[in-house]
Amino acid sequence: MKTFRPAAVLLCLLALLFLFMQSEQEGAVEEKHLLYVASPGIRNYIEYGGVGILVYDIKDGHKRIKRIPTWELSEGKPAENIKGIAANAKTGKLYLSTPRRVASFDLLSEKKVWEKEYEGGSDRMALSPDGKLLYVPSFEGPHWHVVNALTGEVIKKIETNSGAHNTICSRDGSFAYLAGLKSPLLPVVDTKTNEIIKRVGPFGNSIRPFTVNGNLSLCFVNVNELLGFEIGDIRTGKMLHRVEVNGFQKGPVKRHGCPSHGVGLTPDEKELWLCDAFNERMHIFDATQMPPKQMMSIKVRDQPGWITFSIDGKYAYPSTGEVIDVKTKQIVATLSDEAGKKVHSEKMLEIVFANGKPVRSGDQFGLGQKR
Repeated sequence: MKTFRPAAVLLCLLALLFLFMQSEQEGAVEEKHLLYVASPGIRNYIEYGGVGILVYDIKDGHKRIKRIPTWELSEGKPAENIKGIAANAKTGKLYLSTPRRVASFDLLSEKKVWEKEYEGGSDRMALSPDGKLLYVPSFEGPHWHVVNALTGEVIKKIETNSGAHNTICSRDGSFAYLAGLKSPLLPVVDTKTNEIIKRVGPFGNSIRPFTVNGNLSLCFVNVNELLGFEIGDIRTGKMLHRVEVNGFQKGPVKRHGCPSHGVGLTPDEKELWLCDAFNERMHIFDATQMPPKQMMSIKVRDQPGWITFSIDGKYAYPSTGEVIDVKTKQIVATLSDEAGKKVHSEKMLEIVFANGKPVRSGDQFGLGQKR
């Protein structure tokens, strides 16, 4: 008869546990969550971050880790202000637009892949979710170019005659939304045909920044002269609501010429965040009701002109360079450059790397993600 030996059994269990832990470690994925901030991202003001792409480690307190070169300054000439930023993890490419040109950068080598100048210049473009198409507005001009994102070659021109400016691609890739700063109408493009299939509005004035919810039923737009936002029904094309900020007055602004330039939804669509330049505030609205209800405001260090969020919705990024914890509404960090100077930018997004390769990318617009 064999004797039961607890010590031997314990040793076997410990050995199995060790082998299991070792296999788990070997198969573990190391993720890096990086914030890419393009500069100059406030007009062509190099005092807010110089020239290049500043990269911050989100999980390490938004510590700056490097600067990626873009364009060198030419003696006696102003810097080219960055008009838009986009990225796709599948193709491993990042894109920047300036009033003069658009360039593609490889996320691994950090080298420029291609660079193109388009008729009429370029403004804030958008990238299709599969990374294959860029919708590039001319610089406040009459048209958009549909561009092969892998080569930079033009596929088609879409005429709107609206002062081409801000562009969004839907998260499912079905539609592109083309906002001109000289029109109160928002054209919607079918990305299969690249034809305009409808227009949303008219809104109360010319459209400035805007965002779209996850099921593509609503758009939230800033318009000239309004401290607040308006809401449009994308499916019917009708304007639904006009929401004005309570308790604050309009006043002169440094840039953009409108009281609210910047509006975004948290990824879960529970909140809408709104920029207020004159009062140097981010106003937060409860978006679980319609129209959204004003809840609170956060003071920032300058006049905000844009807002976006981390992929997981944990952090809000106003263009004034604060990092705001969405849950607590507390400022938990501020962006700075190599010399410790304040970094401001309206062009930033998150890219996630796993074991050194890009696996997810955010966007510059604060798009809703609730389906």
